[in-house]
Amino acid sequence: MFKAIIIDTKDGQYGADLKEIDESQLPEGDVTVKVQYSTLNYKDALALTGRGKIVRSFPMVPGIDFAGEVLESDNPRFKNGDKVLLNGWGVGERHWGGLSERARVSGDWLIHLPEGLTPKQAMAVGTAGYTAMLCIQALEERGVKADDGEILVTGATGGVGSFAVYLLAKAGYKVAAMSGKSDAETYLKKLGASEIIDRKEYSESGRPLGRERWAGVVDVAGGHILANACASAKYGATVTACGLAQTMDFPATVTPFILRGVTLAGIDSVMCPVEKREKAWSRLAREIRDMDLDAITTEITMADAVSASHDLLDGKLKGRIAVKIQGS
Repeated sequence: MFKAIIIDTKDGQYGADLKEIDESQLPEGDVTVKVQYSTLNYKDALALTGRGKIVRSFPMVPGIDFAGEVLESDNPRFKNGDKVLLNGWGVGERHWGGLSERARVSGDWLIHLPEGLTPKQAMAVGTAGYTAMLCIQALEERGVKADDGEILVTGATGGVGSFAVYLLAKAGYKVAAMSGKSDAETYLKKLGASEIIDRKEYSESGRPLGRERWAGVVDVAGGHILANACASAKYGATVTACGLAQTMDFPATVTPFILRGVTLAGIDSVMCPVEKREKAWSRLAREIRDMDLDAITTEITMADAVSASHDLLDGKLKGRIAVKIQGS
């Protein structure tokens, strides 16, 4: 028997509860992992609260990330005792996820935990930091350099935004951090932001083209924020889109793309190929060595996950939430 959060529907009522279940109930997979840490991401919060249609089948164990130790493996890439991590692949949506003391998954979804990272550190980074690195690599691959100008990061107090601000600033970029939180300035400037942008400036419908300002953008919001970021991007800029915290709508025109040559680059962390994941995580392991992860991370247990999910969606939490699994 082991503990896991189970999301289920009963008599039309949606609920998430911490329960003890039998290992025989685990889904199919060729690797079984003793989960040590998971995380609470925006998508996890939507699933746990029922405020978003994330879960595709019931019952479901949420948690799109986890890190831990291999207990059993029929996959040639892994052996018992290996430290591993997982992000995405539909885990926590279609396949049981990481908010559980045990997980059974396809070994094709796992990567080895990079040297120098503990499971807790890896989950303090989690899908948020990994997605931020994918965005930064996309900017670099498209030729955006530090001396090209400012980089705008939206949703900057969230998980992806916090890591994007830190990683970009460390790489020498001048970062403008967007937030709707009145008390965010100290936090964001400590991460490396040189300027704070009020979210209200970008939250309403704007002009098809604005003043050229951004050499690159990391956007987690979608909606008018993304549209206005594109409209104010410099000639030849790259705008990376990795989230829909505001909305999945994109009320824009083609003007920035055909008159300024702006590139809108979609960033998918869920089905990203293993080779690209390994490159991102290897770089993350190097880049965060001097980062004070504790300063941007709140540690909770599985028992705290549902209440913390409401706080996350209500904008009451900043940074990352690491979920300690063993001993929860």
